[in-house]
Amino acid sequence: MANIGFIGLGIMGTPMAGNLIKGGHTVFTHTRGEIPAVLLEAGARPCASGAEVARQADIVITMVPDTPHVEDVLFKPDGVAAGLSKGKLVVDMSSISPVATKDFARRINALGCEYLDAPVSGGEVGAKAATLTIMVGGSEAAFDKMKPIFELMGKNITLVGGNGDGQITKVANQIIVALNIEAVGEALLLAAKAGADPAKVRQALMGGFANSRILEVHGERMVKRSFDPGFRIELHQKDLNLALTTARQLGVSLPNTATAQELFNACAAHGGAKWDHSGMVRALEKMANFEIGQ
Repeated sequence: MANIGFIGLGIMGTPMAGNLIKGGHTVFTHTRGEIPAVLLEAGARPCASGAEVARQADIVITMVPDTPHVEDVLFKPDGVAAGLSKGKLVVDMSSISPVATKDFARRINALGCEYLDAPVSGGEVGAKAATLTIMVGGSEAAFDKMKPIFELMGKNITLVGGNGDGQITKVANQIIVALNIEAVGEALLLAAKAGADPAKVRQALMGGFANSRILEVHGERMVKRSFDPGFRIELHQKDLNLALTTARQLGVSLPNTATAQELFNACAAHGGAKWDHSGMVRALEKMANFEIGQ
């Protein structure tokens, strides 16, 4: 069993850390607020700083909202880097900039430590059920060391390539998810406005080539008007901003990604930054002056 550090105990991080404890590992924890009682009761060991986590653990996992948070956790004066010694492994499971990730990896490697970027997909449900998809960038040796631990948190675990490749895979994932949410929203809105029962339309479509997890899960949210997160719109906005920023850097046009981002922006402008991302449909409904649930 390993000594594992886990920094960032939000909606995703708390169940992920809990699954590591259930797997028999000793987990040293640090987060911006209070350590959740469920983890303390399970045996999590709280630490005062990222540096303390790094001194106690052989593997340090970070799971925080955005690129600046990862940089802060890793490199502030009492951050992870300050507590590392040679041979340790840092694993960032946040969803952040692929470009910044390569720089973070270089700085951690310079300390004699390995670095993996390993963003996840599957949301809170996947985190709780330990069925996350994990997209990994880094060395094969580091991946092999980490894989048994990944298997306590996820099911579909893939070493994509070098540092940064895990993050660009997650960016690609978020493009596909956003555009599918938009497509399902448009389809159900059109059907409902035409007078069809959107619940029955969704049921019929799930038997054909249009079936998807988005239609299954988020289509149901749209029909039932259930927009508690899940995965918050403000986080998907962050991910699409990464996509569009990276696209500009590479000279790639992503027109439909930009449209999806504008729909999320409209939701946020109407107080929906913390809605589940399936709430994108509300922006479409505003333009149509009609709600699917009517």
